[in-house]
Amino acid sequence: MRWRRYAIYALPEGPLGAAGAAWLGWDARAGRRMPQPDVAGLPRTAAELTDRPRRYGFHATIKPPFRLAQGRGEQELVESFDAFCAGTPAGQADGLAVSALGPFLALRPEGDGRDLARVAAAAVESLDPFRAPPSDADLDRRRAAGLTARQERLLTRWGYPYVMEEFRFHVTLTGPLPEAERRQAQAALAAHFAPVLPRPYRLDALALLGEDAEGRFHAIHESALSG
Repeated sequence: MRWRRYAIYALPEGPLGAAGAAWLGWDARAGRRMPQPDVAGLPRTAAELTDRPRRYGFHATIKPPFRLAQGRGEQELVESFDAFCAGTPAGQADGLAVSALGPFLALRPEGDGRDLARVAAAAVESLDPFRAPPSDADLDRRRAAGLTARQERLLTRWGYPYVMEEFRFHVTLTGPLPEAERRQAQAALAAHFAPVLPRPYRLDALALLGEDAEGRFHAIHESALSG
């Protein structure tokens, strides 16, 4: 399959990964749709709440989606990705919790998240030679959200404004919600995910994903962080 874009994600495994794939209705590892659960207490159905993040799968962005640079191939990317993972130590946080991040809900680190941010910053920098420059339309779309001067510099340098010190590790659970719905959904999802949330949370592997013609992301290759 010819992928439109690639991305480096953290894909939770085990019970959390299974629960998250079901919640979103898309299993990026298996490349298939999933029946979504009926979670008590939600302001809307799971299908409505997850319409926006579904195509990306249950993940935390480490290196944002990018088109492959001219002259670069997938096999070379896989080899460099493996080399990066082999040389990079795993990251860790105290745990994960259902939290608001702006208008949407996500699983976010409890305690200090800097060890997770370290992994992301290293991936952004190390694998940047494989990233094609963003188009003017891509840049305009990012700028439409309203960027700070620092975010504008990061966008220009790395093709995305929320990297390096602007990075916030998160596993997206919903699209944007009004405040009242967000509070209601947060309580319901905290109860739903509580049995499978790890303490501590260890980021010990990364995945390379590809975006298909329909905009859905599929896991291509995974590698342990073993530096």
